[in-house]
Amino acid sequence: MMQKSIIFGGILGAMVGALIGAAFGAITGTLNGILIGLVTGIMLGILTGALTAALTVRTAGTTGGVSVGAYTGMGLGAVIGGVIGALIPASVRMSANTQNLPVLDALISGRFETAVLISFLLCVLGTAVGGSVAGRNLIPRKLK
Repeated sequence: MMQKSIIFGGILGAMVGALIGAAFGAITGTLNGILIGLVTGIMLGILTGALTAALTVRTAGTTGGVSVGAYTGMGLGAVIGGVIGALIPASVRMSANTQNLPVLDALISGRFETAVLISFLLCVLGTAVGGSVAGRNLIPRKLK
């Protein structure tokens, strides 16, 4: 069950990450922004999806249900995003081509803002993956 869930979580994470990354990159209004967001979303989606699936199998198992998986993914996604966001060097943040868009300029102005942004985005991704993996692994109880 663990191996199948990790593969499923990685694939689902890549798909959701691609969607989130491309949508976030579309804020810039350029093709380069969309492509960079897409590729970054796929890479972070695979990482977060696989780790979330593995932890969800450990916490929810076959009896935990969708809520346990969603909360597990939410917490793990936020932690992974916070760590990754805090480790992004200032030179990379300052070289981001935001086309003077107030939303993006405010979010990448400091290490804390970047960590919170990426933490939020991976929290959304982890919630989707965790809920899907736990719902897929759930074996309903027989009440009779």
